[in-house]
Amino acid sequence: MSFTKLIFTLSFLSILAACSSQPIVTSANGERTQLGKASYYANKYHGRTTANGETFSQNASTAAHLDLPFGTKVKVTNLANNKSVIVRINDRGPYVRGRVIDLSLGMFKKIADPKVGVIDVSISVLKPSS
Repeated sequence: MSFTKLIFTLSFLSILAACSSQPIVTSANGERTQLGKASYYANKYHGRTTANGETFSQNASTAAHLDLPFGTKVKVTNLANNKSVIVRINDRGPYVRGRVIDLSLGMFKKIADPKVGVIDVSISVLKPSS
């Protein structure tokens, strides 16, 4: 393998590792949950277009997740204080190892002090209403 191919391969594997997170687990009763870390969007993303084409708002009840379909509603619970919010997935990310969800600043503020930056959370996928 050439040096260039080796560097490319190592870079690609590094990117994959950085994007990995805890898997979504389905319990015996059908509940889908995921544990990991949550962060929030920087202010520079306010007004930009999300992956599903919406305009991002720091005040919206929305979030970014790597795998869940757009429109999926999830309950995000801060494991330190048991506060939770319900958000709708409308973007992709986060692209940082260990992080499973990026919340809008408004939603993050409801469950934690933004000064902390990153918190441990549990994510529960809510069943769509019929």
